[in-house]
Amino acid sequence: MEIREWTKSEYGLKVSFLYVAQIKDKCGIEKRLIYNVGDNKSCVPKCPSEKEKAIMAAFRHFNMI
Repeated sequence: MEIREWTKSEYGLKVSFLYVAQIKDKCGIEKRLIYNVGDNKSCVPKCPSEKEKAIMAAFRHFNMI
């Protein structure tokens, strides 16, 4: 939740939990177990590059990477 709030205040971008999770995967940061995985029939949107940069900056700000 702090990452979402920080990116909103610093960059003015709303980021979803999905985008934060995608960038955590990319960086190899451990996530909690997801119980609602679905049936893999839907298309999952990819994180736009501008939001990826903002999330990476948030990770650096919170000393996650």
